[in-house]
Amino acid sequence: MSDAAAAGTDADPLGPGSMLHELTRQTRWGLVATRAIVLEAAHPQIGAALITNSTFVAHPWRRLRNTVLSAQRMVDPDTRVRQREAARLNRLHARITGTDAEGRPFNAADSEARAWVVATLFESTVTMCRLSGESLDGPALDRLYAEFQSFLALMDPYGGKLPPTLREFWRYYASVVEERLENTEAVHVILDRLFAQVPAPPLLRDRPAVWAAGRALAGPAATAIVVASLPESLRARLGLAEVPGTRTLMHAAYLSTRLATRVLPEAWTRLDTVMTMLDPAYAPQRNGDALTGLGALTGLRRGVSKAGALLRLLTPDPEPATAGDSTVRSASRFFSEVLDQTGDGHLDWPDLAAMAREIATRLDLDTQDEDRLFAAFADWWRELQKELDTDGDGRITGHEYATAAAAMAGSALIRIAEVLFDVTDTDDDQVIDAREYQALFRTAFDHDPGVGDAGERLTRGEFVRRFLSFMAGRRHSGVYDQMFAQS
Repeated sequence: MSDAAAAGTDADPLGPGSMLHELTRQTRWGLVATRAIVLEAAHPQIGAALITNSTFVAHPWRRLRNTVLSAQRMVDPDTRVRQREAARLNRLHARITGTDAEGRPFNAADSEARAWVVATLFESTVTMCRLSGESLDGPALDRLYAEFQSFLALMDPYGGKLPPTLREFWRYYASVVEERLENTEAVHVILDRLFAQVPAPPLLRDRPAVWAAGRALAGPAATAIVVASLPESLRARLGLAEVPGTRTLMHAAYLSTRLATRVLPEAWTRLDTVMTMLDPAYAPQRNGDALTGLGALTGLRRGVSKAGALLRLLTPDPEPATAGDSTVRSASRFFSEVLDQTGDGHLDWPDLAAMAREIATRLDLDTQDEDRLFAAFADWWRELQKELDTDGDGRITGHEYATAAAAMAGSALIRIAEVLFDVTDTDDDQVIDAREYQALFRTAFDHDPGVGDAGERLTRGEFVRRFLSFMAGRRHSGVYDQMFAQS
């Protein structure tokens, strides 16, 4: 860790001179985020929110990616980026409420739960340094804790706080681990699925069997490392046995990540670099030093534009169409791949709310656009319920959706398309033009479109028409087919 980072700045505790600003951009901080998510999920309020109102059951990797991106925004050099992200988190959390399986109410905006989120990130950062052989002396540890206190104050200015001193923090942390954390379903979803869903890097996109084989070997090892780093009492409560040899593996993993940070070129050890190589949907900051490392490596994606982020959300990697296929994606396949965000086999409001949240997160929408988007999705859900939820149970099956999808063109779905067009049309000229189209492919798909394709321009009306066709699962063509159906 650099002397400048260790020194920090009193005037701006989360700025470029802070320890957090540097740490959250190092690849090894991915170990922090992963471990912290497990500790968060064991909290009953957070675990219930994840299970019932999040895409994380079906897409745990997405949850990790968004955690990393959000943390980096919260320590961005530009204070406006930080404030915007804090406001976005507050809006997102305020929409996640409900009751867990035992009838206990939960609220993602609960101050105690949000304080625990920041506490897990701090404690996991300290654990990372300790296991990496990096000593944090008294002043450095005090500085780091003060930065996390500032992090929470930015995220929740009128709510919960971390204990005022480190001595009190460690008592608080031990108390929560022993008295509040539970063996939640969310913990096991993370441990069972997170590393099983790491996207294939670009070089292996066309060789899924090779990537699947490598992931089958590396995934259990990565899970074992996370488990071994958890508090022993919590492991016992979660029923997680420590496999012999994993403690040595854990120390080797942490030490090697620190060594890599010291001996390899900085551009190679940036978290942005690694995340972008693994997941093109990951969108690093557009300003500051986050793009410096990316620019140093030829062929790496350079930050996803608004249009690229939007369209990547709507395009889980499809299976390639065979010569005999008459469609790229059927309505039923579209239902399972895109609409069923929570992976429970049904469409209900949490699915559409999760989709709206993911779009807002990827595109970093402002309050007005986000409110328009959520309102349009809410109206669409009411339309779907009225037309398709014949038994009134508050959910829709894939068969019900596929049967009626071809005739869908309700006003709410059109409004969703209009919102998406507005945020995708980055120069506000009412056309998705060749420049935006080429930028989309270069940033989101690492591909230069042909001259003919690049010359096609999508007007608002054409965008809406093709979006409705996409939502119905019908065959697409040309630019729109590429935008939504290709990985």
